[in-house]
Amino acid sequence: MDAAAGKLSVVVIMVLVIATISNSVSADPDMLQDVCVADLNNVVKMNGFACKANFSASDFFFAGLAMPKPANNLLGSTVTPANVMQIPGLNTLGVSMARVDFGPGGINPPHTHPRATEILFVLYGELDVGFITTANVLVSMTIKQGDIFTFPKGLVHFQINNGNGPAAAIAAFNSQNPGVQAIAATLFASMPPVSDIVLSKAFQISNQEVDAIKSKLAGYP
Repeated sequence: MDAAAGKLSVVVIMVLVIATISNSVSADPDMLQDVCVADLNNVVKMNGFACKANFSASDFFFAGLAMPKPANNLLGSTVTPANVMQIPGLNTLGVSMARVDFGPGGINPPHTHPRATEILFVLYGELDVGFITTANVLVSMTIKQGDIFTFPKGLVHFQINNGNGPAAAIAAFNSQNPGVQAIAATLFASMPPVSDIVLSKAFQISNQEVDAIKSKLAGYP
């Protein structure tokens, strides 16, 4: 092996070592204890939450999904989350849930969950659901009571009640805090606001139409 080849081999080995270390550091670590109940008041910022010194059964309990919630709002739907913010015991466990209640014609508008895949179970009613791939392909269908539909992580998706009566569904996520970005509200109701110029050019609408949409979404959700 000549000197040049030797130097190249060293460089390749170093790149592989750095890549391996980088992958191991960036991956989600395995749990190092039975539980790590989130201390939501701890000022220390980390990827997740610090563990409470003491915990009880109530840290693992939440009754908020048992009953329907009113959906008499702008969109005709109400989402009740059950993530680490409501159930501190979910910290480090990588799961959470939510309930979505729909009035007639109500919509859970196009949105994304940047940190989780979602699986949706229909409690009652009938929903039109779908997601859009990064190739701009719509994948959609109608689902009814007892049916399940899955929305891949990070993709824009929606649900709408296509019936004349109420509907409800339970969603499960593979994250303790999946996050949500409603597309319309993210763009038209952010604080500070996105420039009218950006939105008018992106959506090919006038500044007046941008302002009209912003006024309708003010205070959302």
